[in-house]
Amino acid sequence: MTWYPEIMYEDGISSKIPFIMVPPAEQMPPLLFIFASRETGETEPGADGSDLPIVEMNLHQYADMAILKASLASDVFDQVRNALGLESVAAAAKKGEKINQSIRKNLE
Repeated sequence: MTWYPEIMYEDGISSKIPFIMVPPAEQMPPLLFIFASRETGETEPGADGSDLPIVEMNLHQYADMAILKASLASDVFDQVRNALGLESVAAAAKKGEKINQSIRKNLE
């Protein structure tokens, strides 16, 4: 049987981060293909003559950043991060360390 990843959301949880249940014999896909579906505001007649909305479908691809980090030179990986609106790894690590120091200080 072929396994297809299914994007899921947990009900009643404040986190809006989706998840994929990966069976034990499978691996998380390195790349996900997702269609963005948007009604155009126009309609066309359906089989029964009723108006059906016309839907525009645009394909998007999402890559596993851990695979890119392991496979690309660090400067190229930082270029990818910057293209996505993220800071370089070094800049993000500095900010993360400041946050960790603040947490440690508050715990003392």
